[in-house]
Amino acid sequence: MNRTLLILPLTAVLAGLACGKHEAPAQAPALPTARVKLAAPAGTLDGGWIAATLTSTRKATLSTRMAASIRRVHVTEGQQVAEGALLVSLADEDLQGGLKAAQAAVDAASAHHRRIQNLARQNASTPSELEMAATQLAQAQAALAGVKANLAYTQIRAPFAGVVQRRYADEGAFAGPGMPLVDLEGQGALELEGTVSEQEAKSLRRGLKVSFEAEGAKGSAEISALSTGGDPVSHRAAFRARVLGGAWRTGAFARIQVPGIKAEGLTVPRTALVTRGELTGVFVARDGKAELRWLSLGDARGEVVPVRAGLTAGEQVIDTPGALTDGQPIEVVK
Repeated sequence: MNRTLLILPLTAVLAGLACGKHEAPAQAPALPTARVKLAAPAGTLDGGWIAATLTSTRKATLSTRMAASIRRVHVTEGQQVAEGALLVSLADEDLQGGLKAAQAAVDAASAHHRRIQNLARQNASTPSELEMAATQLAQAQAALAGVKANLAYTQIRAPFAGVVQRRYADEGAFAGPGMPLVDLEGQGALELEGTVSEQEAKSLRRGLKVSFEAEGAKGSAEISALSTGGDPVSHRAAFRARVLGGAWRTGAFARIQVPGIKAEGLTVPRTALVTRGELTGVFVARDGKAELRWLSLGDARGEVVPVRAGLTAGEQVIDTPGALTDGQPIEVVK
């Protein structure tokens, strides 16, 4: 009796496990097949865009010929200055001492020359003495002029009216000969400066009218200069374009649209983009399903957006994906 009671519960447990083993797991409902249209293949834009910078046609990087510490910088970036305005002062104590000595030498040589002249009028000196006195005076005057010129190099002044674009050093720093101290740009006429690839350079020529965008506004310019040889290392050619009117800020980034230049890389239409949080991508048709692909994008150009990474040429991008999900079956319609 006791043996039967022990077996029955074990049999019931095994029977329950056997029944559970044969139960099919619940399956997620299959996604419906979505009818989708493909975006137009990535092609070329009406005109390619090249980067440039707005600059003044009159600009200078100011430096000194002297080796001295910087006593004071009188200007800051963005400051407007008049022609002749003092921008940077260098230490000049040694030169000031040399100036006093040179001036004293000129005074002494001048007095000696006058004395010899007076003696010559009295026939009390020889012509050679008078000539030597004149030579000594000329040498002293030349030395004084040299000291004054060196002193002028310690005062960096604006060669023209303009705006300080950059200051390279601060007070107390050492300035050597040729070391840049201040970038100055004149006000008035502006131009666009940039570089293009050797292939892009073929679409440019002097006198070509182009349009550009800068700071949210549009303008026009005319190609005024284009290097013919290009850089042997980067294989890029420098160009300048004269801005035709408008009020612009120097140093601003600009994009020039040039007919005939192809857009670099792939582009996708704005309508194909999907955004999830901070990520942006597209759906690609692959093996009858929608595959979500996150992309690295450039700045939008009208109705298309350049693709920096995440997509390869020839892939089929789905246009206007709506509520499409990753892996959903699709049927491409025309």
